Amino acid sequence: QGQLVDSGGGFVQPGGSLRLSCTASGIDLKEWTVGWFRQAPGKAREGIVTISSDADRQWYADSAKGRFTISRDKARNTVLLLMDSLKPEDTAVYYCNAFSNELYWGQGTQVTVSS
Repeated sequence: QGQLVDSGGGFVQPGGSLRLSCTASGIDLKEWTVGWFRQAPGKAREGIVTISSDADRQWYADSAKGRFTISRDKARNTVLLLMDSLKPEDTAVYYCNAFSNELYWGQGTQVTVSS
């Protein structure tokens, strides 16, 4: 049985940066495709970036291109999301998931961008 733990959220001013972590236990995360999603108040959850289990191919939503970077820290069984140039509209709860033959979700971490 796998488990994902999201961390790294917080409060940041516009233009700032945060690094989110998705750390797995019970599964070898490098064998799984991992995605980051976010859900703002009153809105549906949306996918923003993924990294594949096959050659670490990456996909970014338009809202994330040029500002967000996903990467793997294989030694820590973790996927990182570096978010730069944050905007107030990036405020949301951020969730990672991992999918292969099963699907796991992290518990979410709050990101608030405000002056």
